[in-house]
Amino acid sequence: MIIKTFVLTPFQQNTRVIACEETKRAVCIDPGEPSAELSNYVRDNDLVLQAIILTHGHLDHIGGTRALAAACPDAEILLHADEMYLYEKLQQQPLIMGLSPEQARSMGMEYDPAPNPTRFLNDGEIYEVGNLRFLVRHVPGHTLGHIVLAEQNEKAVFTGDCLFSGSIGRTDLPGGDYAQLIGSIREKVLTLGDDFTVYCGHGPETTIGRERLTNPFLTGVYQPAGGRAV
Repeated sequence: MIIKTFVLTPFQQNTRVIACEETKRAVCIDPGEPSAELSNYVRDNDLVLQAIILTHGHLDHIGGTRALAAACPDAEILLHADEMYLYEKLQQQPLIMGLSPEQARSMGMEYDPAPNPTRFLNDGEIYEVGNLRFLVRHVPGHTLGHIVLAEQNEKAVFTGDCLFSGSIGRTDLPGGDYAQLIGSIREKVLTLGDDFTVYCGHGPETTIGRERLTNPFLTGVYQPAGGRAV
């Protein structure tokens, strides 16, 4: 499995291209903003981008979807149906997140409407990319339709913004629920196994085992005030 990470947006979001080494078929998870480096990487490495997969609909994870879809027009656009409440409001999200129009403009967060998704992903679905098989798990709590993608043979899980190294996703935005997020992580992420590498939406990689033992939100050491973690 080939994994290439691009750190994009003012929020330092991890956009990733994951490819099957044997077939060169690939997906991009969470294109945060338009990026020539990203689309050039797909082209220059002769990858066949079959899908743009969105773990959730926050602007720093979907802002580059239209540009990447234009560069790779055969790629599907996939997300969970429960995430459309955010995906369809991409243009309004800076205001929802408390940014003024001037702040959003200065940060490059003025968007055209998000392109229509090709179809929706479902909890428990297996999505094949060449010889890779990604298990889709629905993990609400950060947002209503957040998903993670686990490649069980490679012992890798792409967690978007539900789980970070030493932290969890914030739950004080529309669709967030702290108790639900903790339950989702325990039921749908930790159960994958301690030897899985966790590829987070922000920050460094970690492992499920490390987070189980040391993440203060999962050990019960820390309870966030007002439901805000990161």
